[in-house]
Amino acid sequence: MVAFADSEDASQPVDSVELAELPPSAKLVYKVLEYESPLTQGQLRERTRLSKRTTRHGISLLKEAGLLEERVYIPDARKRIYEPRVVD
Repeated sequence: MVAFADSEDASQPVDSVELAELPPSAKLVYKVLEYESPLTQGQLRERTRLSKRTTRHGISLLKEAGLLEERVYIPDARKRIYEPRVVD
């Protein structure tokens, strides 16, 4: 089911259409973040069991689609922390 912005029943977020068009690895990264965010790239790799390159690619696709928020990881400023973007 696709939810449109002007529909009466907005049970699904509008970004679900964009998520559906992404590869399975990016969807897996997004779903893990939905349940266990915020996570660093290394923590995402451990939980998804994806390679570094695949995890990095999934993160970049999600950021391009506007589905992911990225912040500095305070304990180690060289790292970033990721979580799903909140849809209003």
